[in-house]
Amino acid sequence: MRTSDYVRLLALAAIWGASFLFMRIAAPAFGSVNTTFLRVFFALIGLAVMLLLLRTPMQFHGKLKSAMVLGIINSGIPFLMYAIAALWLPAGYSAILNATTPLMGALIGFSFFNEQLTLRKWGGVMLGLIGIALITTTGELSLTGSFITGVLACLIATACYGCAGFLTRRWISERGGLDAKLVAFGSQLGAALFLLPFFGYTMAAGPVVNWAQPEVWASVLAVGFICTALAYLLYFRLIADIGPLRSLTVTFLIPPFGILWGYLVLGETLTGGFVMGGAIVCLAVWLVVSPAHVVKPVSPQPER
Repeated sequence: MRTSDYVRLLALAAIWGASFLFMRIAAPAFGSVNTTFLRVFFALIGLAVMLLLLRTPMQFHGKLKSAMVLGIINSGIPFLMYAIAALWLPAGYSAILNATTPLMGALIGFSFFNEQLTLRKWGGVMLGLIGIALITTTGELSLTGSFITGVLACLIATACYGCAGFLTRRWISERGGLDAKLVAFGSQLGAALFLLPFFGYTMAAGPVVNWAQPEVWASVLAVGFICTALAYLLYFRLIADIGPLRSLTVTFLIPPFGILWGYLVLGETLTGGFVMGGAIVCLAVWLVVSPAHVVKPVSPQPER
């Protein structure tokens, strides 16, 4: 990997780690549904501008519907779940729980997509469950219904991410592929259309929102344009330059940044049990995503 690849990898982790901070600020002020819709709406605008600047032909080759459905699974539902979690969970908790995405992907692949789990990956899954148990049962936060709801919302989000990876392969890659920027644009379009009725309902019948909050708008714009639209561009560039497997290492870097931003901006603190649980989750993710070493058979030597 080149120095520029490491810089992009760290930048992507910092940006995605900041998304939990921005949602932690915006969701309690604007509401979960409103925050989620505005996030995908501004991401859609940002991606549209990128496609225009890059002069990317809008040719979906019959895969627009698939990309839009993927957007519901990969953006609409997960973003909403994280916005709900942001009502009760510190940003660092959501960032750590986000790291369970590969674990969920392994379980979903084994259960529904005929993927094989090696002993190493099973060990990673079991360790991940232990880490989640430590995170949710230790620390200063009391084990209330709201706290449990926040944790479950994060795990639903990572399950959606894990499922979306297999569906992308089935619906996009195995059908001839599609420019990743178009997949991103189509997915945000699908997510925006999915969330639009909920947004309309909350605007008409939901609690009155004080929209005159500049710092909250700054968070919403940042999570849409930077943490979603720009992050997609960086991620796709990384995949093109260093491949999908190395790009997955960003999973390990997001939690430290999420914790750092929460500490610097919101003054969030960590407990020993949380740190231990987070470390176990990161180890579990490494066991799941790291390639197994294949021992090549030794060629038989000719008899002398």
